[in-house]
Amino acid sequence: MKRFLTIVILFFIIFVFDTKIFGDSIYNLYDKYVNDHKTKIVSNEHILNKNKYYTENLSSYVKETDNYTINNKEELLNIYYTAINKGFDKLTFYCTNSYYSCMDDINNLDKEENNFSYINQLVNTFNTYSTIESTYSSNGRVDIKINKKYSEEDIKRIDEEINNIIIKLDINSYSDINDKIKVFHDYIAGINKYDSEMAEKGESKYHSDSAIGTLFEGKSICSGYTDTMSIFLDKLNIKNTRIATEKHVWNAVYLDNKWYHIDLTWDDPVTSDGRDIILYHYYMLDTDELLSKDDEDHNFNKEVYNFIN
Repeated sequence: MKRFLTIVILFFIIFVFDTKIFGDSIYNLYDKYVNDHKTKIVSNEHILNKNKYYTENLSSYVKETDNYTINNKEELLNIYYTAINKGFDKLTFYCTNSYYSCMDDINNLDKEENNFSYINQLVNTFNTYSTIESTYSSNGRVDIKINKKYSEEDIKRIDEEINNIIIKLDINSYSDINDKIKVFHDYIAGINKYDSEMAEKGESKYHSDSAIGTLFEGKSICSGYTDTMSIFLDKLNIKNTRIATEKHVWNAVYLDNKWYHIDLTWDDPVTSDGRDIILYHYYMLDTDELLSKDDEDHNFNKEVYNFIN
């Protein structure tokens, strides 16, 4: 009797907890049960966990959720945001039988109103994605795989370089936060040139859309400048976010109970004679000052960035 009980308990433990042994076969059993009983079951080993780059949500455009049974597009957007912000590599959830447009909404999320682009800017830079793969099953199960923009090796390399720059520029000797930011702003503008090839053709031999290009190759587009500044601000524990429009992205920093805008890209212009110059036309502007310039690229979505004052 004891032997029989031991075998039963062992089988139960393996069945419930060791999905790696049975692989998709266990998921198939889940799927069959879901279809037959109209009950939603999700098996995610990490749904309560978050990595060290998790950040507090600032925007009411999306919110963190622990609901893995989705009924509408708003809940769908929330679950993608939660997975990205917590640093998940993969996640499984279900769309209810009444959510008929679930598959179409998944396919269109990255096309409508820059949804994924907004989410990518609202999370920590090191949790941003490069691509997201979504697989939809007939019973409503959705499996997503999040391919990160920065690998662990990239993060380690970038982190070490930022630390080196802080030491090199003696940034911690400045007592004023504004001075610390300005010294870093000027340094990055001085060691970089705008990657026109990437901007015009969408491809380049440089990693100019990331902090790798900015810190190690001297080539940047707006996302490279912005990621690098954000990583630096995080290093100094300064509250910040990245703001995206359809064509552009820049930084916003929260100081003295107010948000200020920093656009390193536009402060490091391409010159006709190739000279390196640094401007301050888009440095530490409050929102009214930024919008008064009335240029198309900086007219951001106030519904998404509703926390920016």
